[in-house]
Amino acid sequence: MTDNPSLLNNPNLDDWLIILPDGDIEARSGKVDVGQRISTALAIIVSEEMDVDLEHIQIAPPATIGFPDEGMTTGSNSIEQSGHALRRAAATARRHLIGIAVEKFGAPAECLNIKDGLIGVTGTNQTINFAELMDGGGFGIPVDPNAPLKPTEDHRWIGNAATPRHMTEFVTGAFSYVHDMALPGMLHARPIRPPHANAQLIDFDPKVTAQLTGDGIIIVRNGSFAALAGEDEYALIKAARRLAETAEWDLGDGLDTEDVFQRLRDNDHLSLPVVDGTPVDDPAPALRDPPPDAAQTLSARYERPYVMHATIGPSAGMAVCTDTGIEVWTHSQGIHSFRASAAEALGVAPDTLTVHHALGAGCYGHNGADDAAFDAVLIARAIPGRPVLLKWTREDEHAWEPYGSCMAAETRASINAAGQIIQWSQDTYSDTHRGRPRPDPGGDGPARLLGARYLSDPARAFSAKPSMTRQGGLHRNLDPYYDFPDTRLVKHLVRDLPLRTSALRCLGAHVNVFALESFIDELARAAKIDALAFRLNHLSDRRAKTVLNACAEAIGWGDVAAEGHGLGLAFARYTNSKTYAAVGVDLSVDDAAQVHLNRVVIAADAGEVIDRAGLSAQLEGGFLQAASWTLYEQVTFDESGITSRDWDTYPILRFDNVPDIETILMERPGDAPLGAGEAVGGPAAGAIANAIFNATQIRMRRMPFTPDMIRAAAAADTN
Repeated sequence: MTDNPSLLNNPNLDDWLIILPDGDIEARSGKVDVGQRISTALAIIVSEEMDVDLEHIQIAPPATIGFPDEGMTTGSNSIEQSGHALRRAAATARRHLIGIAVEKFGAPAECLNIKDGLIGVTGTNQTINFAELMDGGGFGIPVDPNAPLKPTEDHRWIGNAATPRHMTEFVTGAFSYVHDMALPGMLHARPIRPPHANAQLIDFDPKVTAQLTGDGIIIVRNGSFAALAGEDEYALIKAARRLAETAEWDLGDGLDTEDVFQRLRDNDHLSLPVVDGTPVDDPAPALRDPPPDAAQTLSARYERPYVMHATIGPSAGMAVCTDTGIEVWTHSQGIHSFRASAAEALGVAPDTLTVHHALGAGCYGHNGADDAAFDAVLIARAIPGRPVLLKWTREDEHAWEPYGSCMAAETRASINAAGQIIQWSQDTYSDTHRGRPRPDPGGDGPARLLGARYLSDPARAFSAKPSMTRQGGLHRNLDPYYDFPDTRLVKHLVRDLPLRTSALRCLGAHVNVFALESFIDELARAAKIDALAFRLNHLSDRRAKTVLNACAEAIGWGDVAAEGHGLGLAFARYTNSKTYAAVGVDLSVDDAAQVHLNRVVIAADAGEVIDRAGLSAQLEGGFLQAASWTLYEQVTFDESGITSRDWDTYPILRFDNVPDIETILMERPGDAPLGAGEAVGGPAAGAIANAIFNATQIRMRRMPFTPDMIRAAAAADTN
């Protein structure tokens, strides 16, 4: 048996592979491609195991009918779960096809060979292709989790260069996204948003609504949910602006503007100890006194504000309601979960909804995709028989997506006279990182859909439950990978914070590793030990040491930094079980306190490399996104609502500060592939903070590291 959840939930071979009439193979996965090139990697895996040229492997867009349900595309699990499942499925299919060919030819299996979908008898001209062997039928057998795999030395595709799926269409602009869909009779739609999350709609100006209706605009309203639909998109945009200006709202008390970092400390919170990466339902242990042999004990607090997904393309969704049900197209990362939650919110059976994945703007985490799709469903139900394409605006996306939570991490550690850490404590405070629409008991699925909160019969208010899974939510990478003999780790799920939050790339690992790796540098300095040597002294895992040494050598660790430059180093193993990643940063800080990223080295061990270019792109993209959070990003708001609603008020990393990046991949042929998509986020933040200190002697403990924040930290250090 296998413990792979993808195979446990979808054991039939026909769930995964279909031999098409022309001999091509359609591989089916429940994981969606959001720019991480999973479709390319999965095609490589199937191509390799079935000895079929890569161009003859088709990866179909997932849907809730006819495809395996693999839950969410999250947690850097796609290769470890879907890749593993398809690899075993392909190996099972290959063995099955050879078995049919043995009967067909009357020749033993060892006398058969496979080349690009043809099975032949060695030494003869007898061949037959896969489609002929299947004769239009399915496999009708389960996947064998122990099916023998092709030997590593015979690999042709794995680890070698492969052209990414749809890359030409992406680059030339020919690719069609969900935003580009056009169905007969289609209407465009736009939502009318309240000023802030706590406002309720009273009414619109009746004269304006009458004029718009006379112009062919359809106004849909259900409680405080309001939207417009029409055939002409530009006319609709103008109508939406006009109607929004006439809306009367009950603003209530507005948003709470008390300092969120103070609220993280003072609000009610649920505190749970974390042991070996897993929360325990016990009282949180008190902070103990330092041990008797402690030579030094240090403490620090590290903080991050709310941050956005900030997808370059705003979210969109398409829906049509007919007599037979509702059909939806969305770039959600969890189409089955969305279907169940939307059905519950509508009070219908899940099988009356069919959800298709359609590519949208790439997103690592829970952006507005599910909410935009549900908006489209609500409007389509009010206008049955007409397909509805709803697009969020930039302002919608910035102001209404679920954010990455503000966080705080309080660390304390003691070192002995030999410079060894002998006691470690960390308390991490955060709102939930689990706001995706999931069909949980008590109505939690509808409660996580934005539109459901504003209906005349609204979903109940969402109250987050603590994630109790290993390395989940806010406690991801809270447990250090270093060999610390005495650790106290506590997660604090903070209640009644002002903004809606959910999953953003790395979840809690971005802040937990930032705090850990910054504090490691502070402890090394206190012990008067080189920061690289200090890390190596606390690691026993050979693979961890290898990536650290490779990164340090490539970044020039130990050399005298160029004048005005600083070098920083950081390491983590994502979720303590996935990719090992070390990040080295060379940066400079000018007289205006602007940080300039000059050069970055990423050294990673992701086990066997399936798609080398794709893996490098994931690691490099992960660094750039984390650097943007660390240096620039912060959601701002006041009593009247979100104020960071565009790229000026919510700046992100621009091309003028993209560093030269060198990526070093460890060669591990035959080893299990390890999830890599989120491996660099935490180390990136730690390495940048450590490099800033190396360049300026200013220790940055609150993100983002803007010039104002750097000057404030410098002033605090001198007081």
